[in-house]
Amino acid sequence: MTPLDKVGEFGLIGRIQQTVELTQPSTILGIGDDAAILAPAAGQELVISTDLLVEGVHFDLTFCPLKHLGYKAVAVNVSDIAAMNAVPTQIVVAVSIPPRFTVEAVEELFEGVKLACEAYNVDLVGGDTTGSRAGLTISVTALGQVEAGKAVRRSGAGPNDLLCVTGDLGGAYLGLQVLEREKQVWQADPESQPELDKYPYVLQRQLRPEARMDVIHELRELGVVPTSMIDVSDGLASEVLHLCQASGTGARIFTENLPIANPTLEVAGEFNLDPIMCMLNGGEDYELLFTVPLADHAKLKNHPDITIIGHMVEKSEGANLITKAGQPVPLKAQGFSHF
Repeated sequence: MTPLDKVGEFGLIGRIQQTVELTQPSTILGIGDDAAILAPAAGQELVISTDLLVEGVHFDLTFCPLKHLGYKAVAVNVSDIAAMNAVPTQIVVAVSIPPRFTVEAVEELFEGVKLACEAYNVDLVGGDTTGSRAGLTISVTALGQVEAGKAVRRSGAGPNDLLCVTGDLGGAYLGLQVLEREKQVWQADPESQPELDKYPYVLQRQLRPEARMDVIHELRELGVVPTSMIDVSDGLASEVLHLCQASGTGARIFTENLPIANPTLEVAGEFNLDPIMCMLNGGEDYELLFTVPLADHAKLKNHPDITIIGHMVEKSEGANLITKAGQPVPLKAQGFSHF
């Protein structure tokens, strides 16, 4: 293993640069100068988002492989670009690295970054590296492009718009429960081996989530333009409330419509957790929550990976979960708190 101080900052950057391939036509200059140079196509608007991942707050290296962490750091930023109905084009990555890390460990982290760049067709065009006296910190800024005037904001929903979500919910939260439990077992007995083989689905949802760029492309093919959109990072209930607040509406979502995968349901039962709670408040699913006009119902009703979970209503009606018995329960944001 190679200590970081043996290669230094520029040596480390040089090693990372050697693995980077640029594919975006809007990238004029990438890593190697004081700044990158980009040239968005005519008629395109630039979309920018930044996420900060901090060791001990957003991830635990006890059970989070560095390659998965690098991939996830990119995916969560691409998810924000997708939530604006935009296409990601470039990223910059800044890392603050503790002295316990080796060069090989940093390269493992950036191998995950590279895999995500390939998966989402984005260029790594710059960033920064520095030491850390605490834990590992990763900051990723993603840039994307969208046709002028076609970005989708949180504020465009209206009463009677259908409320839709991609994929399924609750898996990432249950994956975290499995990892935390196995960590406690290991801490009590360092000779024990983690029992993870039974949980591939929920572990993947937690450790290596995917941004739903596929759905963005499919909506365009279907001729569906969401009226509002947000990604599900802090829990479904929290995101529904964000759309309501920004759009000046209320919402009704129905418990029987909430999508959950069978592996997630099984793990919820094992932990004696309410599946509805996991879907509403778990967070980190990085699915897309969006609204569409009622007229688009026929285009989406049979889509295998989009579920209509409810609809928007007048603000005066509030935001409610409707139980199977037809009782309204006010939605509360109980997902991840950043402070």
